[in-house]
Amino acid sequence: EKLISWIQSIAFWGLSLGGVIFLAFAITHYGLAKTTADASMDPTLAENDTILIDCMRYKLFKPQRNDVIVFCQDKDKKRKDAFYNIKRIVGLPGENVQIKNGSVYINGKEMIEIVAVDRMMISGLATYEVKLGDDEYFVLGDARNSSEDSRYAAIANVKREDIIGYAWIRTNKFAFVNNLNRKD
Repeated sequence: EKLISWIQSIAFWGLSLGGVIFLAFAITHYGLAKTTADASMDPTLAENDTILIDCMRYKLFKPQRNDVIVFCQDKDKKRKDAFYNIKRIVGLPGENVQIKNGSVYINGKEMIEIVAVDRMMISGLATYEVKLGDDEYFVLGDARNSSEDSRYAAIANVKREDIIGYAWIRTNKFAFVNNLNRKD
């Protein structure tokens, strides 16, 4: 009887350890990724800040306005040299976005910025209203006057399928990315 109890205990701990190892492997290989920020998100993120990406969030929830996202427009997103962009969502699918007098307008109404950013000097493609498709997002860098973002043809509107995930944690100076540079 003691031998059976002892074997059951070992089996339980073995299965538990195996489950933890499997879960850790799944999270680190499929649920999380990391990248390095460029200067386009300053002052929220500094150049070379290391960012942990939550790759599961948008499998469960839709991206929201003001989320800082990581996206890749390379056809082969898994390539080691694929370039990951980090930007803030300002326009959601189906909306009209325009930049007038240095501010963002959504469906004709001025958007209230939740982060401290400079007024934009260049409106680019958003000089006139940009109509977003059902799977498109309009993104801007927080360094509004030195960011290549949806105002420029090289980036333009970001398709949902190109979003890698939610910029979750700055690891080199620990902080939750979406809590940085808030006005409040």
